[in-house]
Amino acid sequence: MSPLAAFSIEDVARLTGLSVSKLSYYDRTGFYAPSFATANRREPYSRIYSFRDVVGLRVIAQMHGALCISMQELRKIKPWIEDRHETPWASLKFYVSGRHVYFDDPKTGTLMDGRPAGQIVMPFQMKPIVEEMETAAQQLTQRQPEQLGKITRHKYVQNNALVVEGTRIPIATIRRYHEAGYDAAAIIGQYPTLTPADIDAAILYEETPRMRKKAG
Repeated sequence: MSPLAAFSIEDVARLTGLSVSKLSYYDRTGFYAPSFATANRREPYSRIYSFRDVVGLRVIAQMHGALCISMQELRKIKPWIEDRHETPWASLKFYVSGRHVYFDDPKTGTLMDGRPAGQIVMPFQMKPIVEEMETAAQQLTQRQPEQLGKITRHKYVQNNALVVEGTRIPIATIRRYHEAGYDAAAIIGQYPTLTPADIDAAILYEETPRMRKKAG
């Protein structure tokens, strides 16, 4: 499973191939809302998607785009499957016949909605999509040069603690290693995604307020 637990709408657009405007439309119309959402849409981080959301939306993108399943068809099956399964789009086993979608009933194991006579029902392969999204999500964790040596705070990362940008590593953790006598190389040995610039920034960020308080 992806190490990331929270994805912005821009992340999801990059991973699934769906546009930001289409994702917003799905959200507004109740077709597919993010797992973490607040009433105030203008609030920062008000719409946060989980990895299961990413997989589910990629499935929808594949069905609608590559397999030409209409949104009317997808909206038709949505209430039934969501009433019977917590994460249907990311977990159920789907089949495609013609331009219709069928699925296994998670309780009985039977194929729902019956197939038209003479048409072959082909399984929709979920495993490749999950693997594709895991790989793509991993690539999102690769840090960009402009993130090095930066400190940030994110509502859904480490309970809003200050962290090194592009990671989930709290700067308080780096300070504890520093105070225990670890040099930069030793800290990087514990957290290979860090750079000397990250460690310097974290230590300086932690020490400056304390030094000011002590001086005052």
